[in-house]
Amino acid sequence: MLYFLIYLFFEVLISVNIASAIGGLATFFEIILSAFLGLAILANFRATLRENLMAVSYSTINLNEFQRLNLFTIIGAILLIIPGFLTDIIGILLQFSVFTTMLVNRYDVKSKYKKYNKEKDIDVIDVEIISDNSHTK
Repeated sequence: MLYFLIYLFFEVLISVNIASAIGGLATFFEIILSAFLGLAILANFRATLRENLMAVSYSTINLNEFQRLNLFTIIGAILLIIPGFLTDIIGILLQFSVFTTMLVNRYDVKSKYKKYNKEKDIDVIDVEIISDNSHTK
């Protein structure tokens, strides 16, 4: 609830400042334009999904990146549909894979856990024990 109130505060602050700078008519057209852009992204999501599937099949991205790219594309499109300047800015940034990659790498808990386990297992030596049952009666 606290995060929502913080978001709402910044949304109102940014929207009032930008709307007073560009005017009411331009604000109205920006809201309509961003909603159409979000709807267009959702309508063309099938093509984006196909491109990402091709990238996975050619091993240019892994499965986790595939999931993140598609998830952030959908979230960004929904944020573009919602009226407000802050949501539009975040929605546009989520459409670019550079920003989503930075966001995921910054808050990826699993990679920190894997890194910790690798450092922990440095002193472990892997061996294979082969039992020789031919000498037993």
